[in-house]
Amino acid sequence: MTEYPVPSPLRVVLTDIDTAVVEAWRAAFADHPEIEIRRGSILDEAVDAWVSPTNSRGRMDGGVDAAVKRHLGAGIQLRVQRAIRDGFAGRLPVGSAVCVPSGAVTPKFLISTPTMEHSAQNVSETLNVALACAAAFQAVHRQNERAPGSIRSVALVGMGARTGRVPARVCANLMWTGWTLFQDHRFEDDDELRSTILAQLDDIENVPQDTRVRITPPPARPASRSRRR
Repeated sequence: MTEYPVPSPLRVVLTDIDTAVVEAWRAAFADHPEIEIRRGSILDEAVDAWVSPTNSRGRMDGGVDAAVKRHLGAGIQLRVQRAIRDGFAGRLPVGSAVCVPSGAVTPKFLISTPTMEHSAQNVSETLNVALACAAAFQAVHRQNERAPGSIRSVALVGMGARTGRVPARVCANLMWTGWTLFQDHRFEDDDELRSTILAQLDDIENVPQDTRVRITPPPARPASRSRRR
């Protein structure tokens, strides 16, 4: 893992049509007034990137995914699935994400991150929301590393709260965990991201539902020295 300062504040919009999710976000992010929270459709958000919860195959056949595909056109699914095929041999694990050009002026990018392996899977007893949200924000880091400043604003919906049946407050707290991890740390490796989150949230079912957990990242790895010949 490498630590990077965030070069400029990322404008984050949390938007959902579910009032319970919106109210849960307002509670979870109450001490972060810079986060914009509102009830509405992500399709109305004029930002650089939308984050769409998906399944591991990138089949945009339900929920927000389907709405995004209708809005951006069928080509967006082809681009998402091509990125999954090229980077992950056709199956995107939970805790990873792909960022692809949207083909539109707004948003410029779509970030697809699976909250479930298969469509309409119940993930209410998993940590998939934290993994998916963290992976989406890490995708912002990586895109901005490739093209500095290309994503300055991003919109997200309530991950797993509808199709995945995750309770609204649990969804909000796990998304807070993913967002705070983005603030100070950039993971080079998705496996390390997953293992770090899973190790520290392993007993989360034993804490009150309204408790937020901030992830402590592993120590930075020392820079490798080149060998002299």
